[in-house]
Amino acid sequence: MGTKQQSSHKPVVYFYDEEMTNYNYGGGNPMRPHRVRLTTNLVDGYGLTQHMRLMRPNPKTREEIMNFHADDYVDFLMSVTPENQEEFMLQMRRFNLGAVGEADCPVFDGMFEYFQIYTGGSIGGAGLINDGTSDVVMNWSGGMHHAKKGEASGFCYINDIVLAILELLKEHQRVLYVDIDIHHGDGVEEAFYTTDRVMTVSFHKYGDFFPGTGAVGDIGHGHGKRYAVNVPLDNGMDDASYKYVFEPIMEEVMQRYQPQAIVICGGADSLSGDKLGCFNLSLEGHSHCIEFLKKFNVPMLVLGGGGYTMRNVARCWCYETGRLLNKDLDDALPESSYEEYDYFMDTHRLRIETSNMKNSNTRTYLEELKTSILEQLRELPPAPSAHMVKKPPKQEMNDELPEEDMDIRGGGQAFEDRRVVKDEDGYVSGDDAEGNEGAARGTVEVEPAMPAEHKPETSLGPHEDSIQIMDVDEVKADN
Repeated sequence: MGTKQQSSHKPVVYFYDEEMTNYNYGGGNPMRPHRVRLTTNLVDGYGLTQHMRLMRPNPKTREEIMNFHADDYVDFLMSVTPENQEEFMLQMRRFNLGAVGEADCPVFDGMFEYFQIYTGGSIGGAGLINDGTSDVVMNWSGGMHHAKKGEASGFCYINDIVLAILELLKEHQRVLYVDIDIHHGDGVEEAFYTTDRVMTVSFHKYGDFFPGTGAVGDIGHGHGKRYAVNVPLDNGMDDASYKYVFEPIMEEVMQRYQPQAIVICGGADSLSGDKLGCFNLSLEGHSHCIEFLKKFNVPMLVLGGGGYTMRNVARCWCYETGRLLNKDLDDALPESSYEEYDYFMDTHRLRIETSNMKNSNTRTYLEELKTSILEQLRELPPAPSAHMVKKPPKQEMNDELPEEDMDIRGGGQAFEDRRVVKDEDGYVSGDDAEGNEGAARGTVEVEPAMPAEHKPETSLGPHEDSIQIMDVDEVKADN
């Protein structure tokens, strides 16, 4: 197929920062960053950290985030806090934010720091793929696929996926984005709707369901025509039905498009029993999608996404971490995963039971849908390539990245000095300007596929009694 082969000696990389899991959307919001801590506790309990490199994300700057997002939107997110949000009511309505307990995208304590961290994992992972350090990178804290250029949406504020794909495009001519979250990947599709450098493929619930986009006829525009693929599904999708449409469609995509890198949004809200979902997938059915793509030996950046029954999200992403490491995990959960607090008291098992809900996706409908999409894909021209143009700018180096013990909240003094400090009067920050009028929504201008260096990350070694930090240069030397 003309894709480069994964090298067996390259480490699988896992991005994680415990500080990121301490943030809270508040007010009973179903999005819980804490789920990534549960996932990592399970991963560590199964001993999987001994088989991969753990790396702490390098928080991204305002300027790096503005590679996609509008400057007035980013400045607003940096400035607004729960204490001063009444001063920003006009901007909050404009950018689709609200108060805690009243909106999908509330203003909560320390939120911009949270965005910087999860975005750092996704962009950092793309950089490691670009320089050949790894061919499989996971950042379960990422996958915020609804965020637009100048608007928050569906619990998503900063679109780390778009930013990571832009980074990959500096080295790769074609990037494939695959979304198996139950919700349509509208923010990513919109960003790349007019380019053939990125193909977006989304399998999602369609109809009276958020965000209401992703019809089979939405296929892209201009140079991007036929490079947006939407697979609209109905309630009750089970493993067999999902496999029936996923495998032939993705086989054709890989053959026709020949991507050089793949980004996956692995939202776990498509699992059976999710609080906001209506599919009926098992862990094996969900993971099969990722495992199927892995067989093509194309570098993969695997991200999180939705998922609102926390214990099942952790089970799913832990199981998939194991499968990406070619490990079969025992069904009995390790005791260490529930010693401190037992989130898994329902069964103390890794795998989940599916329900007896009705599958509203008839075989006739799925056959017609599959046939229609395959016909669309067969009209694609030969795999596109990038034009030779000016080299995109490389990421700036950050020599102050802390290397202290991870138990020090915030990653050490160097990081602490740069944090926004909360006092009795609210947040004190160097950037306090309100957002300006004129944020643009829509597609992003894609950078050419030319070499660019990425920013170094801080790496964590294999788990023993505690997680130990290594410099990224040591990681490369080991390999």
